[in-house]
Amino acid sequence: MTGMTDQQQAPPLLTAQGLAFSRNEQRVFGPLDFSVEAGEALLVQGGNGAGKTTLLRVLAGLLQPDAGGIGIDGRPADPALRARAIAYMGHLPALKADLTALENLHFLCGLHGRRRGQLPGNAMAAVGLAGYEDALARQLSAGQKKRLSLARMWLSPAPLWLLDEPYANLDLEGLELVNRMIQAHLRDGGAALLTTHGAYAAPPVRTRMLVLNSAQLEPLP
Repeated sequence: MTGMTDQQQAPPLLTAQGLAFSRNEQRVFGPLDFSVEAGEALLVQGGNGAGKTTLLRVLAGLLQPDAGGIGIDGRPADPALRARAIAYMGHLPALKADLTALENLHFLCGLHGRRRGQLPGNAMAAVGLAGYEDALARQLSAGQKKRLSLARMWLSPAPLWLLDEPYANLDLEGLELVNRMIQAHLRDGGAALLTTHGAYAAPPVRTRMLVLNSAQLEPLP
């Protein structure tokens, strides 16, 4: 994959300072201080209710934090900057059920742009969905919908990927696909922040770990 700008001497793609979020007057996470550099992945771990999904939604701008700040490329994150810099994949596939798989990708590329040199049909083949171009999204299995969501990430020009449980609903081949995609994205100067319950190994890339509840950054062995 190509098209990333030169990241030499660049600030972190993502920074969080004193980031905290509460719900019903109960602290969900924080305060958190961390950064994600170009070419690395940050693995967010924690049990159910630890705030992993909430953290990604805050970073994506879908929820407002109670305290702290978020920076992207050294600048305060605002909606326009987030739209250019962040691609978010949540638990739900974010697909239009009555469009075909290929139509969904064309629609999303129209909204968010497309990585230079990549085409929707090629992305579908890359994630193992060749032959399903004309299948309606509602007819796809959970694993196929996850693969189609991964194709959307593959096509995105955004340098920062936020991936909420990207290994869920995938077989062993799908797990390897996620790892290959993250490797390629990081080689191209991007970065990834992904959540996991800890049941899966971290992708084989430069990775650090953020464990919610302890709120400490730890290098993986």
